[in-house]
Amino acid sequence: MGEKADVWQGTLALMVLKTLESMGSLHGYGIARRIEQTSGDVLSLNYGTLYPALLKLEQEGAIVSEWGVSENNRKAKFYKLTRVGRKQLERETSNWEQTTAILARFLGGTEDPA
Repeated sequence: MGEKADVWQGTLALMVLKTLESMGSLHGYGIARRIEQTSGDVLSLNYGTLYPALLKLEQEGAIVSEWGVSENNRKAKFYKLTRVGRKQLERETSNWEQTTAILARFLGGTEDPA
């Protein structure tokens, strides 16, 4: 099995928001596992990176949290997407689609017709 890749700078917030949009309310460990699973276990998520990202998203109003009990009966903080978070997800998705299209042109050798 190959080495796991780190999450690219600037993509973690987008992955967290998309995960919460598709899965609903989740605790931090659940978010991390879902991101790793969605990547086909290629990405390695550093938990020291995840929790500051969750805090930042919460401070920006993109997500809210509340304490609850996890599947294994432990106290856990659950996060869910807000209306602000949905709008941020739309914006960031559009930005990344544009960025990947530009990179695809460079990597594919296709020149911009403009």
